[in-house]
Order: sequence, then C-alpha cells, then structure tokens
Amino acid sequence: MNHIEQLDQNQKQELTRQYEILSYGVETILPADEFKQKIAKSIHTGKPLKVKLGLDPTAPDVHIGHTVVLNKLKQFQQLGHTVQLIIGDFTGKIGDPTGKTATRTALTDEEVQHNAKTYFEQFGKVVDMDKVELHYNSKWLAGLGFAEILQLASTVTVARMLERNDFHNRYQANKPIHLHEFFYPVMQGYDSFALESDIELGGTDQEFNVLFGRQIQDHYSQEKQVILTLPLLEGLDGVEKMSKSKNNYIGIDEHPNEIFGKTMSIPDKLIVKYFRLASNLSIEAVGELEEKLANGTLHPRDAKVQLAQSFVELFYDKKTAGQAKEHFQNVFQKNKIPTDLPEVLWEGESPISIVDLVKELDLLPSKSEVRRMIKNGGVRLNQEKVIDPSLEITVTDGLILQVGKRKFVQLKRK
Repeated sequence: MNHIEQLDQNQKQELTRQYEILSYGVETILPADEFKQKIAKSIHTGKPLKVKLGLDPTAPDVHIGHTVVLNKLKQFQQLGHTVQLIIGDFTGKIGDPTGKTATRTALTDEEVQHNAKTYFEQFGKVVDMDKVELHYNSKWLAGLGFAEILQLASTVTVARMLERNDFHNRYQANKPIHLHEFFYPVMQGYDSFALESDIELGGTDQEFNVLFGRQIQDHYSQEKQVILTLPLLEGLDGVEKMSKSKNNYIGIDEHPNEIFGKTMSIPDKLIVKYFRLASNLSIEAVGELEEKLANGTLHPRDAKVQLAQSFVELFYDKKTAGQAKEHFQNVFQKNKIPTDLPEVLWEGESPISIVDLVKELDLLPSKSEVRRMIKNGGVRLNQEKVIDPSLEITVTDGLILQVGKRKFVQLKRK
C-alpha cells in the first residue's frame, strides 16, 4: 500500500519535515523509499514508529562517538516515536564479532547487569529514559526450543556468513570460527521480530548485523524494518574510530573541564562532522557554521569553543559549561593555575624521582609514558618545566604538579 498517497497536503509537509530531520547525518537508509512509507503510515494512522537500538553491554563507558546514534534516537523521540532499547544480556554471552580477529570472551550475568546500569545513567544525558521501552533479549531468546533454533539457522547460509569481513579474514588466516558466533546476527535479528520493530539504528560497522532483522522478519511474514546506519566518529587523533582502548575519546561522564579541553584538541577537519553528528545544534545552524568556516569569517578555534560549550552543556548544564570555558581560558590562554586544584595527601617517599612521583599518582599509566611526556615538555612543577627525567623531588606542602595540558595536582604533607 502506498501510504504517501493517503496523506493530505499538510500531512505531506509533515512527512517532508520528519524525513529531512531523521535522514540528516545518516550514512545509509536501507531502503530509502520504504523509510518514507513508514513515516507516512505513522502520520496517517497516528501510530508512532518503533525504533530499535540493540546494545551488548561489553563496557560501561559511553563516549561522544556513542552519542551519534543516541542523538538520532532523541530526534525520533522528539517527533513522537517510540524508542526500543534492547540490552543484549543473551547475545552478550556470545559477543558481537564485528571487528574482532578472535572469539570474544563471554560476559557474566554480573558484568551485564553492572554495565547496563551504567549505560542507563549515561544515556539519560542524551535521551529521555522515562520514555524508552527497555528490553532484555533473554526474555525471548532464552526460551527458544532447539527446533525453533534450527528453523532460524535454516534461513542463513554459511556462504552468507563468510561474506562478513571478520569471518572471511579469520577463515583465510586459518583462525578458528566457532559455530555459536554465526548465531549472533541471527539472534539480534530475531530481536526485531520479537518487538515488531519498524526502524533499526546502528553504526556503519553494524550493517551486516542489522540487515538480519529484515531477513528474520521476512521469514516470519512480518513487515520488514528499515535500516538507518550512522557514520563512525573519528577520535581526537582524527584517524581511528573513537575508542577508549585507543585513548582518543571524550567520555560523556568525564569532568567538564576534561570534556572542554579534549574537544579543543580535535583536528580542525572534524569540527563540522562533530557538530553535525554529536552536538545539539540545529541543521540550519550547522550549515551556517560550515559556511563561515569555509569563507574564513569564523576561526576554527572559536568554532571549537562553541562545540566544547555545547558538549558540556548537553552532559551537564549551561552554568557548568561557562565555568569550563573560563577554566580553559585561564589555564591554556592566560597560563593561570586553576583555582580548584585537586589536593592529594602525599605520605610516600621524599625525595622521590619525578618519574616515580607521576606514576604513583596515576597521572600516566607507565614510567615510559612519563619519560616521554617529560621529553616533550609536558611535565611542570610549580609552573616550571621539568627537563631531566632523573630529577629527584622533595615533596613539599602545596607543590603543584602539572602533567600534560589538563592534569593538575596539588600535593599536601601532614
């Protein structure tokens, strides 16, 4: 049925409005014509779309890269649609093989519950969790009988699975692929059938997985969902996908000053992409900003200040964003020492080498990192640059240690 033809003129304008908002920043829509039909049907019937996002809680920390898909969920919410958030407590026992060169270690139930709880707290900074349908996929997957599992398995060929780069590369390298790993995309596709999802969101690296939802729904003669994939956001290095393991991330739960400072360090080439995908700036405002950057009427530094403020305001509040901006200006532009330095009571050895001091304070992960930071001029004592990694320090009350651009500690003695 062509639902678009059933709309009156005002409803068609609403269709155009929603499509422009929801397709903005999206990498692919599979298929685009069905997406318009889905929106038109929702407008005509007054029934909200059911928008699915599946999550395997493999790690508890959420960063700016994750907010790309969360911002899209927020847009669906603001347009009156229903968000279905699925915690893969069952699929997490296999683990998503995407991008992996070996079989993943299964999560324990305790790890799943802990990580899921942290997700909820952090997601609430972007989406309205009070209006989210929350599901655990063990509710329907744990109860499947072996006959049903065999029926599901019959819908997929091994050749199709080996089209996936991760499996193909492991197969070519003669690395083991365990049979249960093939079930991961099938099971998360079954989630879409169980919840009768209309839309599924995911990063571009999830396209293979999320397409299975359409396949499983079609197998059960259910109306197929539409797939929206969103670009992956490069991290602070401007090259690799944002990831905590690569230490190129901005965590949404980090200290406001850290969020602000890290944002100011992103490469200029990523400014517009960060605004488009991760900020709460309107489509029109991002377009104006992009034009000003292109014609030189807006300096990249000023654009990054605006971006940093928007992030802190999004994850905290406007007042905190203003304080983070003031802190950055004082420390990095006026070379002032912050007034709210964290104080640490030092009861260790004294004198102590500067390398050992920084390492024992957990300001850097290893002594080799400390030596590298000293070599690059990134360690200061009372604002004096340390140039000798063998320097012995007598720890005195009030000593201020700075590591890198954003880490400050004031030491206290009894």
